[in-house]
Amino acid sequence: MTDEERILWRHLWRIPVEGTHFRKQASVGIYFPDFISHRLRLIIEVDGAHHSFDDQQRHDELRTKWFESQGYHVIRFWNHEIKNELDSVLDTIYAAVEERKSRPGLPDAEGALD
Repeated sequence: MTDEERILWRHLWRIPVEGTHFRKQASVGIYFPDFISHRLRLIIEVDGAHHSFDDQQRHDELRTKWFESQGYHVIRFWNHEIKNELDSVLDTIYAAVEERKSRPGLPDAEGALD
């Protein structure tokens, strides 16, 4: 894990939503996203400077499309956002969690489908 991924990992507990459980670098198909909630079908990626290069952007785009085809929603943050705007990052993740929880067909906190 990068320094920024470690920072975010240490602060994900601050998202006060019952039943929220993120794993770090758990597999989905052939991919290993930075953080994932299988229950919410939510992926969080933390991107460093190399993600700004054209080849890497194309790879990230294909990967995101594949995740979406599997029913996942992907949110991305740059390293500098984790370092300088952590509260805003956590607010964005919280909003995504709330939005995902309200989607029909996703399990509730007890694991039952809506």
